[in-house]
Amino acid sequence: MKELITKFYESFANLDAETMAECYHTDVVFEDPAFGKLEKEKVGNMWRMLCDSQRGKGMHISFGGVEATENTGKANWQAVYTFSKTGRYVNNKITAYFEFKDGLIIKHTDVFNLYRWSQQALGIPGYIIGWTPSFKTKLNAQTNSMLEKWESKNNKKDS
Repeated sequence: MKELITKFYESFANLDAETMAECYHTDVVFEDPAFGKLEKEKVGNMWRMLCDSQRGKGMHISFGGVEATENTGKANWQAVYTFSKTGRYVNNKITAYFEFKDGLIIKHTDVFNLYRWSQQALGIPGYIIGWTPSFKTKLNAQTNSMLEKWESKNNKKDS
């Protein structure tokens, strides 16, 4: 399963969302602080949207510390990019946890410090409100709305 995780992040580094999506089981569940919980086709579509939005913008993905058994896995990865809404530099360090079924990822949980991310992405407003539960709720609503608009535009609806 280490090979599957490696394939996933190598594909991400190349902004190849289709190959990333192929690493997922059809019943996948994804969760992170920015999007909250996503299921099934929405997970692949999230990566498609993110990769589409970063093409030609210099985002850099790196990863390491890949560990895996037949049923679970873990990796550390890092995304360095410019946050489009503010033009601010972000260096987000993430730990990913995986569960596998039928040789594919069935559960993917990304863990990172949302308060640290908000400070980098938003500057002073991030320092002031980035730690609050209401910030996370609003961010989840915004990211999911962006995903729904992307899906509508690209005809990739949740199945």
